[in-house]
Amino acid sequence: MTLLERFLFPTRRAAPEALRCRTEGLTILVTGASRGIGEALALRLGEAGAHLILTARSEERLREVKAAVEERGGTAETFALDLRDDSALEAFLESVGGRRIDVFVNNAGKSIRRPLADSLDRAHDFVRTMALNYHAPVRLLLGLAPRLRESCGQVVNVSALNLLMVPMPHWAAYQASKAAFDQCLRAAAPELRAWGIAVTTLYLPLVRTAMIEPTRAYRNGPAMDPDQVALLICRCLVSRRRRWLPWWAVPLEPGSLLLRPLLERLFERSVRKASRASRP
Repeated sequence: MTLLERFLFPTRRAAPEALRCRTEGLTILVTGASRGIGEALALRLGEAGAHLILTARSEERLREVKAAVEERGGTAETFALDLRDDSALEAFLESVGGRRIDVFVNNAGKSIRRPLADSLDRAHDFVRTMALNYHAPVRLLLGLAPRLRESCGQVVNVSALNLLMVPMPHWAAYQASKAAFDQCLRAAAPELRAWGIAVTTLYLPLVRTAMIEPTRAYRNGPAMDPDQVALLICRCLVSRRRRWLPWWAVPLEPGSLLLRPLLERLFERSVRKASRASRP
């Protein structure tokens, strides 16, 4: 970790005793658990005594994560499924329908950066991104809410910091899909809390996972480590806080609103400049 990353993303660990006291014996569902944040979180929660239900598309990677959890003394079940597949999602919800669920961590996601000019014949980019980032977590939330209500459980949504700022060009599909579930959960939160269900949203900056690899500009930029995020989620499970964002991002939300006209003009100028530079 670079000095800049240490400054921007200071690591604060959840006290092991407090985490174990909060999570031991709980059943926690983590989506996108085969790598990155989901894998790191599974290992942390397994060590703390939680029983894990892990989902992802790769059955092989899930088996590896399950084995690593069990090596650390934890227990885990794995379900290899594509959350964009309605029938597979329904079958999964049926399989856990009668089970106690204490925490739902919505971590699975799809990122895509593509100019609109390159998307004119790729409507499926929007459809697939919306299916995974919005429709799937909504369906899981609806299906799991009765179980979470019985256990006075918690929903943890792994979201993106850029949702609190002016939308950036080339990210239309991704930002729309993430914003859709963010708004859905914010609207549903008062009802969920009235049922005793805590709701936590983490507005994360860049995290060094495979998701940012396709964007060259992000590869060497400051980013959080997946295990840092896992520790942060563990702290949120103990505190049941409502939202988290980096300390330096607190003024970004009102600042972005005030500067929106200027930022939008700057984005337009940048896009025009890039367009002219790409012409033969």
